[in-house]
Amino acid sequence: MKLLDKYILKKFLSTFIFVVLIILAIVTVIDYTEKNDDFMEHNLSLLEILPYYGAFIPWIGNLITPITIFIAAVFVTSKMAGHTEIVAMLASGMSFRRFLFPYMLGAGIVGLASFFLNAYIIPDANKTRIAFETAYVKKPFYFTDRDIHLKIAPNTYAYMESYNNQRDVGYRFTLELIEDKILKEKLSARRIEWDSAQSKWKVRDWDLRKFNGMEEIVEKGREMDTVLNITPKDFGNTYGLQETLTLSELNDYISLLKERGADNVKIYLIERYIRFMAPFAAIILTFIGVVVSSKKKRGGTGFQIALGFVIAFVFIIFFILSKAIAENSSMNPILAVWLPNITFSIVGLILYKFVPR
Repeated sequence: MKLLDKYILKKFLSTFIFVVLIILAIVTVIDYTEKNDDFMEHNLSLLEILPYYGAFIPWIGNLITPITIFIAAVFVTSKMAGHTEIVAMLASGMSFRRFLFPYMLGAGIVGLASFFLNAYIIPDANKTRIAFETAYVKKPFYFTDRDIHLKIAPNTYAYMESYNNQRDVGYRFTLELIEDKILKEKLSARRIEWDSAQSKWKVRDWDLRKFNGMEEIVEKGREMDTVLNITPKDFGNTYGLQETLTLSELNDYISLLKERGADNVKIYLIERYIRFMAPFAAIILTFIGVVVSSKKKRGGTGFQIALGFVIAFVFIIFFILSKAIAENSSMNPILAVWLPNITFSIVGLILYKFVPR
């Protein structure tokens, strides 16, 4: 790295940190104002609230990284353009590609750090944040799904008509063992209850049918203990669950959901794709930020900075829309999640054609 690279990189990263701190302060104040009524309703002390914001601040800081690094790129580059520094660099024989190097290096460093934090560090902090919001901010959770089908083992399938998560009781329960597409055993019960003391399920008013060719054996009883590969957590509140899982935990949970044939696996797939997409978004937006703000304007840097905020706002809207499309349509979730990056990459290359060299 040359002295000029170090100069640009230092200004870029220091401005990025400054922008992050400013936006974090604003967002934290707004969040506290919105949740203050909930804090007062539950008589929470400052010591009880602080752990929540200790987890909230890193989460929101990492979430806004692509936008803050874009704003930093626009601010630094427009200032350099306003002081005719970029003109001097290009006039000395430096190519615009070479001028981009320290910016791309800085964006790469931030992107890698963001990926590592989002994959392994922030999910653990999110456990505190999500638990706090569930307990004091969100309304009580009631499991309302009906006709629940689960694959709990390679050849074993469970069914419940409904489940009460307040009492941990399932109704109209059946358990089927199917081998080579042939029903071997079927357990039916009026209800199934979780015994927290023994960490087992109690089956009430049951009958068990075993099939061996044309022969059928029927057993009945009032109560039976059984161990199943499901727990009350499988019917609990899944609000923000995908954000509390590290990358390895997320991959394992996706595999489990696919084995069970769950309907909500797409939410967790999207979360995994976003964790890989976000670092590239930081690099792409940095590239656009430098391109749109590298030309000196007569009116100063105000217009370029304002343009930067507009582009950042458009990216946020585009990202939210593409995420909603991925969750609620048949569109491939990878394509939907990466659509903002693909679109803004094309926009960046078009803008690059008109950049001064």
